[in-house]
Amino acid sequence: VQLVESGGGLVQAGGSLRLSCAVSGHTFEHYAIGWFRQAPGQVREFVAAISSDGETLLYAHAVRGRVIISRDNVRSMMYLQMNSLKPEDTAVYYCAVPDRQGGDLVDYYGGMDYWGKGTSVFVYS
Repeated sequence: VQLVESGGGLVQAGGSLRLSCAVSGHTFEHYAIGWFRQAPGQVREFVAAISSDGETLLYAHAVRGRVIISRDNVRSMMYLQMNSLKPEDTAVYYCAVPDRQGGDLVDYYGGMDYWGKGTSVFVYS
């Protein structure tokens, strides 16, 4: 399983970024997927997750209302649209997929099984 993130960068507070993640070697369309982030000196934390059919979404409180997770099951891609960015959003962002189907999205709050290498987002004020 390979996950490759892209779209990170340097952005001024209040700006937007769209992160992308290409997934291969995984039956993507049958699994929930998620985004996580790790700020400097902090533990990795949950950002957002979406069910296999795209109908159920879950967001961390810190980003709710500012980010949108989406997926394209035909292209095996996932996305994270981030708006109204704040300096505290500065982190390395990781996409992830689990190795089991089903369950509730809250089950993945602690993490998933396969990870990308991350893409860096730096928000300056």
